[in-house]
Amino acid sequence: MRTPRVLPTLDEVGTGDHVCHLLERTDDVFDRSRAFVADGALHGDKVVIVGPAPRAESEFAPLVLDPARLRGSLLSAVRREAATADREGFRSLRVLHHVVPPRADRNGQWLRSELDLEEFAADTGAMVVCAYSGADWDLSALQQISCVHPHHLGSRPVSPAFRVYRTEQEGWTVTGTVDSDGAVAFGTILCTLLAHTPTVRLLCQTLEFFDAAGLSALADAARHLPDRKVVLEGANETVRLAWKLSGFAVPDVPVVMAP
Repeated sequence: MRTPRVLPTLDEVGTGDHVCHLLERTDDVFDRSRAFVADGALHGDKVVIVGPAPRAESEFAPLVLDPARLRGSLLSAVRREAATADREGFRSLRVLHHVVPPRADRNGQWLRSELDLEEFAADTGAMVVCAYSGADWDLSALQQISCVHPHHLGSRPVSPAFRVYRTEQEGWTVTGTVDSDGAVAFGTILCTLLAHTPTVRLLCQTLEFFDAAGLSALADAARHLPDRKVVLEGANETVRLAWKLSGFAVPDVPVVMAP
């Protein structure tokens, strides 16, 4: 079973891991990720780097997929690479995703891409490391980044109040507490999931609590699009009671609290 954890080094990345690697301003993504790439040859994994093409000759150039030149989505590209790796006899696929801020993201494409990669890693066993430079992203974006990666690495400790990550086919685990600090991020994540599937199944056995802001974010996201539904499975008694007492347990809020 996949469980969230903080990694001391990239050497600890394992099958099915989706890692958020936070870099400092002076860090070079290729230098910091060299061991992860080199371990591909050691373990018989195919390596693909997703990011801006190197401006000069580089040992990594043959491995790079430039997002600006991709035909179709990033998910389609890495799935093609995974299928090719399987045909060629590789053990697995390693993806180093050098993430740069999008020029415009009106439709939540960046967050959708991260959720796609999380689903891809969980469902295929691929190893995906997403490298972010903290200097390039604002705090609200970094908060969303940390929430959708079950595994973390970096010089700065990352302890999001909650996480949403893939654990089963058609299911997403929610851990921790969704409070006023994380309510906006949670609502954005849930709306992104609902935009691509009519029913989102949240496994809440390790969810501790929703505060008032978190409950409102859940209700608003569930009502965001027509004919959508959110199913919370295994929520504790406190969460179920708070939902009822807040007045959200009504027919026009398409949220089901299941055992």
